[in-house]
Amino acid sequence: AWQRRVPPMGKITGADKHERRLRNMRAAGAARQLTAAVFAEAQELQVDAQLSITRGAVSGKNHVPSAPGEPPNNDTGVLAGNIEANVTGVAKAETSSNAPYAAIHEFGGTIDHPGGTPYFMRDGKPVFVSNSGQGAFHTLPVTKPHKITMPERPYLRPAAARAKERFPQAIADAVKKVVRSVKG
Repeated sequence: AWQRRVPPMGKITGADKHERRLRNMRAAGAARQLTAAVFAEAQELQVDAQLSITRGAVSGKNHVPSAPGEPPNNDTGVLAGNIEANVTGVAKAETSSNAPYAAIHEFGGTIDHPGGTPYFMRDGKPVFVSNSGQGAFHTLPVTKPHKITMPERPYLRPAAARAKERFPQAIADAVKKVVRSVKG
């Protein structure tokens, strides 16, 4: 088969030096350094989200839910304690929450409660009792099936929006650091 060679259209100067620099970047652990920078930003997002939940919150019997649209107020610490950052690949990381009720706090929603929760009244307010274990809970009245509407109380999305402002500069700084560390 006949092939025609295309003549060079231009001359690239410094290609050898650039190629050496790219090889040196791999040897210098560029991927590891960039992954570390991305993970550090994911951890910043984690801490920001955790602080939005715990800042000013009162736990225990004096706990007051936050206003709809505001981050949830910390009560037991499960929600804030289950926010974590993880490396998911080369220069990839994610921040998420594994708390069982993380999504309903973040996005809001409706819970179809089956009822059957024992309770008693104190000062005109219901006090719910666990129906597991021992005790006289079996003699108490129980709730009927009902819906519980939870307004959204976002904590991850606002933290992610703030991280999105910082992220490009943090990664650009990490890339510059890697490039400066490489000898051409």
